[in-house]
Amino acid sequence: MKDQGNLFRFGWALACTAVLVLVGCASKSPAPVVERGGQGGAQQTPGAAPLASKDVYLVKRGDTLYSIALDHGLDYKDLVAWNAIENPNRILVGQPLRVRAPGAAAAAEGTVVKPVAMTSGVEQRSLTAGAGGEVLKREPKAGKEPYSEQALARAQAQPKFVEPVAVAVVPMAKPEVRSEAKPEPRAEAKPEGKPAEAAAETRVGDAALGSEEITWTWPANGKLIGTFSEGGNKGIDINGKAGDAVLAASGGKVVYSGTGLRGYGKLVIVKHNNTFLTAYAHNQNVLVKEGQSVSKGQKIAEMGNTDADQVKLHFEVRRQGKPVDPLKHLPQR
Repeated sequence: MKDQGNLFRFGWALACTAVLVLVGCASKSPAPVVERGGQGGAQQTPGAAPLASKDVYLVKRGDTLYSIALDHGLDYKDLVAWNAIENPNRILVGQPLRVRAPGAAAAAEGTVVKPVAMTSGVEQRSLTAGAGGEVLKREPKAGKEPYSEQALARAQAQPKFVEPVAVAVVPMAKPEVRSEAKPEPRAEAKPEGKPAEAAAETRVGDAALGSEEITWTWPANGKLIGTFSEGGNKGIDINGKAGDAVLAASGGKVVYSGTGLRGYGKLVIVKHNNTFLTAYAHNQNVLVKEGQSVSKGQKIAEMGNTDADQVKLHFEVRRQGKPVDPLKHLPQR
């Protein structure tokens, strides 16, 4: 009985030890799981700002949506639509803005070349088979004739093929008429016409280059008091009296009317095509609305001195958003 009691106590102790071991194992933390899908690849830093490109512009301190649109030759409403902007007056420094229409980049890359699909296979036929599948004869219809002196005599007696000789017939009357009629006008027209064309190109300058058939007129009748300079004045300045007419330099659509650009006062921007914009600043009164179409020479504002030290019109020509010298486009006066 004593041995049985010891055996029972030993078995009980062993069972308790096993239970404690299992509980200890269950209380340990599970091993971490590592995702291997990104192994070997570059990881993007959280919060990293996107890089600027031809299609994306990063907002800088002092920018407004209207100034960004002007600098890229765009209607600010397009920026609002492309970037889903709720409040045009609130943009953040570092905010990426799409400045090209969605899909424009793919179209600018050029035409995609696609392989031409063959609609039907090329039928292959043996050279010895005809259209109906019959075997074509490789021999002359008369067949072969064994050599003999009689056969040779018959072959020599057959008429030989004489190659025709081409004879050129040259009419004598027409060349004389041409030689008398045409050389004189050509000799007189070219020397006189070319200098006139070159003079016209010299007078126009680069106003004809890339103007896309735009005809320009002066936006005001006052005296020129400020000229364009690279990195300085982005346009020209014309003086006048308060209330003097400000005219559209060419036909187009009003894409901005307001005071959202610092330093321009009451401003009107007219878009003439996909290349050219014109800006009219420091107005006293604006007479047109955004979205309105205007014609060349139409009165769109009255001259003033808003955001300026004197009454004047500040006039800019923008080619794809870049300021260019208006005097190279306006007619001489």
